[in-house]
Amino acid sequence: MASHLDNARPDWDELLVRIVDYVRDYQPRSELAWTTARNVLIDSIGCALEALDYPACTKLLGPWVEGAALPGGARVPGTRFELDPVKAAFDIGATIRWLDYNDTWLAAEWGHPSDNLGAILAVADWRARRGAPLTMRQVLECAIKAHEIQGVIALKNSFNQVGLDHVALVKLASTAVVCKLLGLDREQTLAALSQVFVDGQSLRTYRHAPNTGSRKSWAAGDACSRAVRLALIAQTGEMGYPGALTAPAWGFYDVSFQGREFRFEREFGSYVMENVLFKISYPAEFHAQSAVEAAMTLHGQLKAQGRRAGDIEKIIIRTHAACVRIIDKQGPLDNPADRDHCIQYMVAVPLLFGRLTAADYEDDVASDPRIDALRAKIHCVEDPAFTADYHDPDKRSIANGLTVTFNDGSKLDEVLVEYPIGHRRRRDQGIPLLEEKFRRNLARRFDADRQQAILDVTLDQARLEALPVQDFMALLVA
Repeated sequence: MASHLDNARPDWDELLVRIVDYVRDYQPRSELAWTTARNVLIDSIGCALEALDYPACTKLLGPWVEGAALPGGARVPGTRFELDPVKAAFDIGATIRWLDYNDTWLAAEWGHPSDNLGAILAVADWRARRGAPLTMRQVLECAIKAHEIQGVIALKNSFNQVGLDHVALVKLASTAVVCKLLGLDREQTLAALSQVFVDGQSLRTYRHAPNTGSRKSWAAGDACSRAVRLALIAQTGEMGYPGALTAPAWGFYDVSFQGREFRFEREFGSYVMENVLFKISYPAEFHAQSAVEAAMTLHGQLKAQGRRAGDIEKIIIRTHAACVRIIDKQGPLDNPADRDHCIQYMVAVPLLFGRLTAADYEDDVASDPRIDALRAKIHCVEDPAFTADYHDPDKRSIANGLTVTFNDGSKLDEVLVEYPIGHRRRRDQGIPLLEEKFRRNLARRFDADRQQAILDVTLDQARLEALPVQDFMALLVA
């Protein structure tokens, strides 16, 4: 990156230019990226509909204050709200993310690229209802590009190691694609992106004990909302800050990233969408998905042998470093947000009950004393080979192996799952189950006729891409 004289107007930081040129000029040509974007969309909508079953989520939805609804505004799927696009982005983003059940990207930084659909759908619907000729193909294109921006930066750059939350990348990616939906020019888009880095970023405080809390369920919605606001500010012609990243002492790199510039493994394309991970079977933090699959297998083995949890002396989870860093927790768990980021909890429940659902994180289930008793017997051990395969771009495995030892000294053979069902390597197996998950979630909110109307559109790639955005969103009004 170039150094600049104090009294000369600097050039825009190189990364800002790269992102803007990518969003404005790149044309995705990968059929896999387009079909995966459609699957990301339907899965995210389904997650949002399921979240509406939880009052802790729905209490945050609706206009900023009573009476501030916007007739003709952006719709929030599964509700009757019509809102300004800033609040709608919050609501859609929060519902998609609430249950920790939407897609995932794992690298040096972790995250959930479909979070960006909160901003994309809100702005696209609002603009379409005001006459902009937007189709769902443009929504899918924005999703591909938002996934790529968030995911490619995450490959080599750990925000968590400097105490920042990954939703900073949601804000960045959403701002970039929302600027395109709003029709901003190149200078306005550069200004908006610079504001993202000047803005300051969320701390990870709410993701870690003893402060784990429900903000982690609406943090992505907040990032989507802020992205829309920054884009709208830039649309007025408000100035940007060309050295937002690189300014000595005052730029993002020096203030928030320990003086280091971002590193890159690859150019922007459609790699992230093609390789994104789906949470199909279990609403669990993704580093535990393979452990939950293994626990379900062990539940069947225990049942077949007539064994009980009380017969277990210990369970060893052979795992990777990211799992140990994020979700290896002992001691009290204070709320659902704490429990769905504890691998011991996410293994104990399926071992005991043969299931793991979003409801299993609630207090009425968690109060069962058998869960904490079994949790205390579960211990994680990092396998360096698993950590290496996790970071290998040709593998990107998320391996967990579970070994159960009984009080009499006997043990079961390790059950090892390297690639959970949402992984690209198991995509053919996973997509039919993903569609079934979507059908279940549609049934939570809509009658049979509406369910079929939505399925007829969303399971047909060409038909979905051609559909005007406002018509798609109308299908999702409760």
